[in-house]
Amino acid sequence: MEKIGSAEPELEDLFESKKPVKNPLVPLGALVTAGVLTAGLISFRQGNSRLGQKLMRARVVAQGATVALMFGTAYYYGDKL
Repeated sequence: MEKIGSAEPELEDLFESKKPVKNPLVPLGALVTAGVLTAGLISFRQGNSRLGQKLMRARVVAQGATVALMFGTAYYYGDKL
């Protein structure tokens, strides 16, 4: 039985055969990024632009580290599954 709106069967078989790899550090990095973003926005709203700028820079670092973790995990497990 074919699913409605599904892609080609060969393509679906390819994606079903790959196991998704879970890296617990990626959700943690996303939470840290969201937390620093929230703190920075609150800081700007309270008028402390110097602290807000530092937090926005920290957010960029946290976001970059999270993306690097995602790419690193994908690269490391790419051919091993």
